[in-house]
Amino acid sequence: MATQGPRYSHEEFARLGQEIYERDIRPVLGPDDTGKFVAIDIETGSYEVDPDDLTATERLLSRCPDAQIWLARAGHRAAYSLGGHAFGSAR
Repeated sequence: MATQGPRYSHEEFARLGQEIYERDIRPVLGPDDTGKFVAIDIETGSYEVDPDDLTATERLLSRCPDAQIWLARAGHRAAYSLGGHAFGSAR
């Protein structure tokens, strides 16, 4: 199986992922979702939510094998934090 690479610039990828998260997903997340990872296909808007980032990503890929995945973390400014610096997206 051939591996698909990125089809968007970093800027466009981030803009689309954040836009979909804020517009379509964040409003439907509940308090129990805080801290969970949200894997979003920026082309279809499909997403999966799970406490484990790999599980959310794998579930999304099982439904959308060519997904361009933006990863957010519900209730956080970024999906990951490393040495006090935030990486990723979302609030």
